Amino acid sequence: MKILIHVCCAPCFTYPHKRMLEEGHDVTAYFYNPNIHPYREYKNRLESVEKYVELKGTKVFYDNNYDIENYLRGALAAEDRCTFCYTGRLEQTAKMARQLEFDAFTTTLLISPYQKHDTLAQIGKKIAEQSGIEFYYEDFREGYQESRNISKDLGLYMQKYCGCIFSEKERYFPQL
Repeated sequence: MKILIHVCCAPCFTYPHKRMLEEGHDVTAYFYNPNIHPYREYKNRLESVEKYVELKGTKVFYDNNYDIENYLRGALAAEDRCTFCYTGRLEQTAKMARQLEFDAFTTTLLISPYQKHDTLAQIGKKIAEQSGIEFYYEDFREGYQESRNISKDLGLYMQKYCGCIFSEKERYFPQL
């Protein structure tokens, strides 16, 4: 299959990329993350993806629409900020996949033990039904530690939180 994969960061891309290539898929990365805060964090992750795709000779599309203001307005108004964030990024990935004539779309978020995995899968399936393009589902969490090891070996930037200002606060703000 020809798959467009939403990439949140290079470390989370390493293992899913390896797995899908082993399965014989044609994989193209798509970096779209208007949620990442602060901007320096966004740049660190973008530069790390650039480094990884250069090392691996991987195709990539960059969507540099860093619209943090709209993301924040939406996240603050949303019933569940993670669902809002997943939906926006997966809808955009599906839209791009359809426009560029891919067979399917997926996300590197499926590797993280810190993400709401079932929610991601449900959103992906729903968007697939609405958009008419297949959601490629694979539980990549078994490769989480391997992704960390690959990232260390390649000298990739590894972040300490999901990406949004809310997850940054949860990571660093003292628990009272």
